[in-house]
Amino acid sequence: MAMTKVEALRILGEVPQDKVFWSNDCKLIKKLSELETALKEMSDDTFGYHVNAEKNDFYKWVAEVIGDDRLARDLLRATSRLQAARAVGTRISSLLRV
Repeated sequence: MAMTKVEALRILGEVPQDKVFWSNDCKLIKKLSELETALKEMSDDTFGYHVNAEKNDFYKWVAEVIGDDRLARDLLRATSRLQAARAVGTRISSLLRV
């Protein structure tokens, strides 16, 4: 099913205050554009805290809070923070074209 403009805007918008993502370096993330920036700027240690053999917090937040299964799958495959940032940036670009 094709993505609607309304759905794309919902995915790109801010999440409710009680669903924001707090990263280990005390950054508050409310939407995908902030996630992309945070991934580019955070240390590899911070990324490793959130993404490791036991968990993938970014995948979980995008899947369960943002509701974007496609991006969530891409984040699950990302092995570095810059790869994850690229995945988010690519997804934002595709959603902006809807």
